This record gives sequence, structure tokens and C-alpha cells, in this order.
Amino acid sequence: MSAPDPQGETVRLDKWLWFTRFFKSRSIAGQVCKAGKVRVSGTKVTKPSHGVRVGDVLTFPAGNELHVVRVLALGERRGPAPEARTLFEQMEEPQRLAPPPDAKPPGAQRPKGAGRPTKRERRQLDRVKKDAE
Repeated sequence: MSAPDPQGETVRLDKWLWFTRFFKSRSIAGQVCKAGKVRVSGTKVTKPSHGVRVGDVLTFPAGNELHVVRVLALGERRGPAPEARTLFEQMEEPQRLAPPPDAKPPGAQRPKGAGRPTKRERRQLDRVKKDAE
């Protein structure tokens, strides 16, 4: 494939990431861009307004995976998933990222008395209140 045309049409990076359904909202895509977690053709990008062209290679984290994709088309709207898949080509299989060190393990219990009561605790409170009447 040839190098991207420097004079070619562009679309905002955050908009393209949203069009392709890598991110649930455009603002989340913008936050990832502002955090400097996106690379466009090997260059670190910190502006969501950075222009993306056909042929650019993007590297970015989405969820628990690191994606490396080539832009095949710019898109005009956020369409259904089959339409979104036509906008890019996976260069590599997505790599699993390690969870952050402060992440809670799956199924972690909340300490007693912290936050809202569970359904079981609420039923127990209702029984106590009913008995007190």
C-alpha cells in the first residue's frame, strides 16, 4: 500500500475512532487522545482534532486491548458494526493489556457498611423496621 496522500481528505481522530465503534462515545475517544495514548503512523498524538487520512496506521488502547489498525476509509457517519468494520483493517491481533495495579479483582466484596445496602441487607432492614412497629 502506498504512503498516505498529504493533500488528501481528513477527518478528526476522535470522530473516526467513534465512527469505527472502538469507543462508545466521541468524548471518551477524545479523552484517550488528550491523554496521549494514540499514535498515528508512529507519532504520538495529543489532540482529538488531529486529521486522519486513508492509509494511516493507528495504535491505541480500547478497553483491555491494544489495537493496531490501518485506516481504509474515513466514513461519513456512525453506522452499524458491519459498516464500521469496512473503515479499517486490523494489522495485528489485539493484545491484552494488564489491568491497572489499583484495579479490584473480579468478584471483590465491598466492606460492610460501605455504600448502599445490598438487596439482602435492605430486606433485613425492612424486617427489623416491620418488627419495631
